[in-house]
Amino acid sequence: MFVLIVWLYWSILFHLAKQWSNDANFSHGFFVPAFSLFVLWQNRARLARQSYEPSLWGLLIILFALSVLVVGVLGAELFLSRISLLLLIAGLVIFLRGGPLFRSALFPWAFLILMIPIPTIVFTQITFPLQMLASKAAAQLLPLLGVPVLREGNVIHLPTISLEVAEACSGIRSLLSLTTLAIIYGYLAETRMWVRVVLALASLPIAVAANSLRIVGTGLLVQYWDPHKAEGFFHTFSGWLVFVVSLAMLFLLHRVLRIGPGNREAQP
Repeated sequence: MFVLIVWLYWSILFHLAKQWSNDANFSHGFFVPAFSLFVLWQNRARLARQSYEPSLWGLLIILFALSVLVVGVLGAELFLSRISLLLLIAGLVIFLRGGPLFRSALFPWAFLILMIPIPTIVFTQITFPLQMLASKAAAQLLPLLGVPVLREGNVIHLPTISLEVAEACSGIRSLLSLTTLAIIYGYLAETRMWVRVVLALASLPIAVAANSLRIVGTGLLVQYWDPHKAEGFFHTFSGWLVFVVSLAMLFLLHRVLRIGPGNREAQP
């Protein structure tokens, strides 16, 4: 059975890993299956104690997963082809071991969804609002720092140059990576479920805020230093800086959430 699954999905997994390597927006994909395997290994004793309750519902899920695979391959829809593997894993676990074991392994299985790149049409629908939000926030902050601006959509006009908040500057890259790391960090550093959920949800405003600060920093350098250096080295370096700042904001939020009654019991 394992050989058959490898034969069916080898090409799909190969191109998935290739996209992780070539597309910086989804480079975090390498860490996702590794962390899921770590969670399973960490809970191996509890999973081993689960009783065997094979269910025919799993067979139905397997058939559905294979149908999704066929539709994805024939329709050249990568997302469907890749998501069918997760459905197949769920179906095999339920069919061979039963629903209780699958429920115990639900978190590492669901986490695997983050390794699958978002479909292009959905990706575009997410990036454009992020571009507009980041440009609006930067256009409001820069005048407070003495830099006059005129915003037209996602283009910010400064006295010396115009800055375009392109798709790569929308913050989607840091958002996807930060959300993945926020879930990992919450699992490792917290036992309270509500805190884990808050940390994961907070990755969105944190990523947007940090990316807006990146644009503000670029605008300040353009206005008061050198436009060419601002668009060159700083623009590249600030991408890493934004991610570090985002992580620092996430850790700070966690520290704030730890303040209060019962925090000692919540320590991992």
